Amino acid sequence: MKEQWSQYDPGQLYDELIAARQQIRGHSQKLIGYLQGLSPDEFHHRVTESEMVIREMGITFTVYSDAGNIDRAWPFDLIPRVIAGTEWARTEAGLKQRIRALNMFIQDVYNEQRALKDGVIPRDVVMQSKGYREACVGMTPPHGVWANICGSDLVRHSDGVMYVLEDNLRVPSGVAYMLENRRVIKRVLPEIFNLLPISPVSVYPAQLYEMLASLRPDLEQPTIALLTPGIYNSAYFEHAYLAQQAGLVLLEGADLAVGADGYVYMKTIQGPERVDVIYRRIDDDFIDPEVFRKDSMLGIPGIMRAWREGKVAIANAPGCGVADDKVIYAYVPDFIRYYLGEEPSLPNVPTWVCRKPDDMAYVLEHLAELVVKPANESGGYGMLVGPHSSADKVEEFRQLIQENPNNYIAQPTLSLSVNPTICDGNIEPRHLDLRPFILSGKDIYVTPGGLTRVAMRKGSLVVNSSQGGGSKDTWIVDDNTLNGGVAV
Repeated sequence: MKEQWSQYDPGQLYDELIAARQQIRGHSQKLIGYLQGLSPDEFHHRVTESEMVIREMGITFTVYSDAGNIDRAWPFDLIPRVIAGTEWARTEAGLKQRIRALNMFIQDVYNEQRALKDGVIPRDVVMQSKGYREACVGMTPPHGVWANICGSDLVRHSDGVMYVLEDNLRVPSGVAYMLENRRVIKRVLPEIFNLLPISPVSVYPAQLYEMLASLRPDLEQPTIALLTPGIYNSAYFEHAYLAQQAGLVLLEGADLAVGADGYVYMKTIQGPERVDVIYRRIDDDFIDPEVFRKDSMLGIPGIMRAWREGKVAIANAPGCGVADDKVIYAYVPDFIRYYLGEEPSLPNVPTWVCRKPDDMAYVLEHLAELVVKPANESGGYGMLVGPHSSADKVEEFRQLIQENPNNYIAQPTLSLSVNPTICDGNIEPRHLDLRPFILSGKDIYVTPGGLTRVAMRKGSLVVNSSQGGGSKDTWIVDDNTLNGGVAV
């Protein structure tokens, strides 16, 4: 493998493992040295073994298509992404700062609305957000925390800086794949864990349980359930996995009911048993047909009443999606300054808000160079990537922005960092992002690393698994014990 690594060249792209051709970053030195020591046959065997392990463990995700739902083996790349511990310490502090400010903003929106009155964010931006819920006005969840589980997407630009691309506050997914990626690589490359001080991620299920239990501090042993839409949901593998790993009861809406006393009960063969905390993996729209969508078959009639009366805790709290909005995202640095009196540790991607006349004029003039996002879409859908779009598509978005500027933001097309990736037997650079997971209850916990998603197609920036992306294990390595970069 030494020859392949000596030929690997990220060019002008920022590479997570390689500083330049034949120059390894200090924190990835031992990893690359280990991989170089494998013969081509041995390396190929390890790759094949990882694919077999994924099938054996039943790690799948679901793709929706016109032909029906298709279960596919989880796409995994054997070469991990490595981040130095000193850099991660700064990143972790920035993520904690950010989630504190976001939770304070959501609490403010549904109560005093100080930030709206003080002009930190325009009132109509908040009130027109798809995630705003009138039914949540006046509520304060346990610890004042609305977004108990957050998955913030981070990207590194060619300047080497890690930026927050977006905050996923409603029902963020992917943490089970982060955990399974680690399990796979420990089975396939066990020796490397004796060489490097890699931060563990296996404690996440226990910390998830501890955080959920903290939402009912009045109970010594609360009954905690994970509410899933069911087996046909694309994230059902994760729902079942987390319930099993964290010791939660996996339930669907039909398994639950609100009793005459206002408490939530699950149906059992012994009769109704009370449920105290619900980790919901369904959207607000479907959680309670008495309040939101009346045609929902996924939720529990009356659960919003039980929540408002403090008879059940729900994570994430209904209404937290008001801060999971791409226009409101642009104001998060201002929230940090306003609520915490601090400067943001992690920068936003530079963002133009099309509701602002000067920003809109710039966006329309440079549309073919920018990424344009609507306020409430997710998963890479409904957006324009100017440099990779046709002239007709650019003009279509020009009209959309002019018709409804309040619904759009624009950002520069970032040159996402890359990582060595196995592509048809060769090692080539591929673009990636990172989704760490932040748990907020009585305390705040950030996963050391997170889910690294990688665009498997050459030149592509699309990392979503449903659109051809893959994933890598993410290693946070204590670089205080390592030396500087060395030549390949």
